[in-house]
Amino acid sequence: MDWHAEEIHKIFLELKTTESGLSFDEAKKRLLKYGENKLPEEKRLAKLKIFLNQFKSPLIYILLIAAAITFFSKNFVDTGVILATVFLNTIVGFFEENKAERAIEQLRKVLEYRATVLRGGQEHKIKAEELVPGDIILVEAGDKIMADARLLDAKNLQVVEAALTGESSPSRKNTDLLDKGIPLADRENMLYMGTTIARGRGLAVVVETGLNTELGKIAKALSEISEEKTPLQKQMINFGKWLAIVFLIVSLVLFLIGIFQGRPIFEMFLIVVAVAVASVPEGLVISLTVILAVGMQRILKEQALVRKLIAAETLGSVSIICSDKTGTLTLGKMLVDHIFTETGSEKTKVKVLEIGLLCNNAIIENPENDLKDWVISGDPVDQALFLAAVQIDLSKADLEKTKPRIDEIPFDEERKYMATLHKIRSQKFETKNLIYVKGAPEKILEISGSLESDGKVEKFTPALKKKFYKEIDDLAKRGLKLLAVGWKEAPGVEKLNDNGLENLVLTGLVAFKDPLRPEAPRAIQLCREAGIRPILVTGDHKLTAQTIAREVGLMAEEKNILEGAELDKIGDEEFAKILKNIDIYARVEPRHKLRIIEAWQKKGEVVAMTGDGVNDAPALKKADVGVALGSGTDVAKEVSDIVLLDNNFNGIVKAVEQGRSIFESVRKMLVYFLSDGFCEVILVGGSLLLGFPLPVLAAQILWVNLIEHSMPAMTLAFEPAEKELMLEKPRKKHGPILDPEMQVIILCAGILTDLLLFGLFYFLWKTTNDLAYARTMTFAGLAVDSLFYIWSCKSLRFSIWQKNPFKNKFFNISIVLSFAMLLVALYLPFLQKILRVTKLGLGDWTILLGLGILNIILIETVKYFFISRRRIITD
Repeated sequence: MDWHAEEIHKIFLELKTTESGLSFDEAKKRLLKYGENKLPEEKRLAKLKIFLNQFKSPLIYILLIAAAITFFSKNFVDTGVILATVFLNTIVGFFEENKAERAIEQLRKVLEYRATVLRGGQEHKIKAEELVPGDIILVEAGDKIMADARLLDAKNLQVVEAALTGESSPSRKNTDLLDKGIPLADRENMLYMGTTIARGRGLAVVVETGLNTELGKIAKALSEISEEKTPLQKQMINFGKWLAIVFLIVSLVLFLIGIFQGRPIFEMFLIVVAVAVASVPEGLVISLTVILAVGMQRILKEQALVRKLIAAETLGSVSIICSDKTGTLTLGKMLVDHIFTETGSEKTKVKVLEIGLLCNNAIIENPENDLKDWVISGDPVDQALFLAAVQIDLSKADLEKTKPRIDEIPFDEERKYMATLHKIRSQKFETKNLIYVKGAPEKILEISGSLESDGKVEKFTPALKKKFYKEIDDLAKRGLKLLAVGWKEAPGVEKLNDNGLENLVLTGLVAFKDPLRPEAPRAIQLCREAGIRPILVTGDHKLTAQTIAREVGLMAEEKNILEGAELDKIGDEEFAKILKNIDIYARVEPRHKLRIIEAWQKKGEVVAMTGDGVNDAPALKKADVGVALGSGTDVAKEVSDIVLLDNNFNGIVKAVEQGRSIFESVRKMLVYFLSDGFCEVILVGGSLLLGFPLPVLAAQILWVNLIEHSMPAMTLAFEPAEKELMLEKPRKKHGPILDPEMQVIILCAGILTDLLLFGLFYFLWKTTNDLAYARTMTFAGLAVDSLFYIWSCKSLRFSIWQKNPFKNKFFNISIVLSFAMLLVALYLPFLQKILRVTKLGLGDWTILLGLGILNIILIETVKYFFISRRRIITD
């Protein structure tokens, strides 16, 4: 049933209940029929599951295969080293993701809610889980609504529905019958699970519980949404498959060539092991994990908590940001924006705020603290007036000493105003009574007979009324919430009533708004410069959304705005045609948000969705990157990838920049590892084809890949983000992880290094006839060349001399440590035996350093060609 559009007596018939509520026996029967009034809870991610998830990577599978091959060939040292690499990777990934889960657990609030119901005409407190359809519930300020209910009575009832609808202002409730098809946010005769009573009290009949509530429908939608793999996950899966295919083909070809040459099968098996070790970049997995973990920490410094390691990078590929306005683009609280008086005098404006402060029920919960730390409770409008008055040094306590309140008419939806009666004591010890009133402008103007201007009272003529109505219309078009204030003398009046408020003296109008964050326009501009399209998706009214959009710099013409009701009327094909024209979606519900995200994803875009409410949860889960606000609901945080701790849209832009930096570090690392891996494969394979002994052994390759390569590669994560990153378009979701330029650099770097090392090995082998010495020099040359080459990988946009090479202190330390580890390998007897190397002399080191310098010059020449070409294309 459309509960909001049905007569009360029909609802009672449908639910078989009365105004006295259900009996306990009937309630028990219905509890068995409908089940407990609760939503299924998502199981917490167990530590074991987090640990096992770290193994779900093609690269890990390849490493495990390589470990198995080395084990069956009885190279147990190699097996142990490879397995240690896998274990270290899982430990780092587990630690970071488990830490994020613990942080979310601390943010989660654990509460047991209760409800007040009528059972047989008597009030009873029961657990919220025991509510059933047909129950009559009583609600008052502070209560959390635990089921969907139709209102039977509402006294000055206001409900905060931000968690469900996205609207920051409380919804004023009534019992009026509404039309079918009206949006959820406009159903003022309904209460919904998950919302909170801000003011007043009410009586309602429960119509839906559990999964049948609006909140339950969202829970169902969440369970039906499967999580997509991130762009990097997809690219790394494709890369892993490619690597595995190359490994199998190369190994098979080399094995067949060796058999054809008449080599023993066991010898060929050992050579294939060496090729396997060379083709698999063992340090890649651990380096990738460290880069992502460091990225998580950097993003955390921007006040964004990354819950999943791989999601840290996905931020960098975001091309669409669908953002709510409340709390992200705005401050998420009501403030006074503008005061309008007849002449605009400061004196009259102060009078307006004085009335607003005295005719006000907001209170400071911690008055002993500094102003900036005050917690003000009460109606949002009262809070805004209170704060504005305090900021011009008005004190409610001081004012009430000379103008104590003696009576009050509270605000309600029917009256549309609040009035307070005050006894005024003058310095001459004379007293008189004054009534202060604030309320809806149309109501206050209707009962006003005079107008205050610069301390004088004049007749409120039709011309002046017209002026005020025009101002009201202009301010309303800007999406502002309006209030009028006035006063009148009340000699002899000791108690207020509605009939005594005629002929008010109108003092002025107050306009309120949820103000824009100061940094929001610049953040939107940065998005556009980075090729990211920001889109406003809100449950707020069209005018409010349009005003905010204009202030932040979004297109806000009629053709750029679509309301939820209009979206319902068009099909998917028509929506796809107009999708690129829409920058603002207003009055949207959860299903609309899902549809918007799906439409953009079908166009190949990577979509980030920000939100804080329960209503945002399905969209947060469906989006490529779900960004929940730190002040948001537990449900939103649980399904998100990232929690924005300070609720600031600017934090998303900063996190996107870090995400791009992470991906750039991943690409640099891949170029580095693949260049060396390609070089190692050619060294081993080439020696086989030429009939030479292996220039390097499997254990030596493992040492270079894990010890010499990994430390410097990890420290690429600490390279400062290049500002040019945020001037590029987001990368394509299905694009290759390495662009053609990088592939050429890998090829050139591998071939150049191979030529140098192969020449060195052949020369030393033939001239000295000492295979162990030749292998030692090749092993050391491979390590030294890689430690020189990685300086070129620090930036793929600039030549090595265009950047400060020593800015990354962790990188500098890792180079020193890697050189030190190479010395340990060459001069420590224990390792000499395992690696089968010999000591090198000073002359040998001169040759190795010369090769390293020559190698970096050749590679920088290749890089310079691409940098110059890119500059010509850009210009």
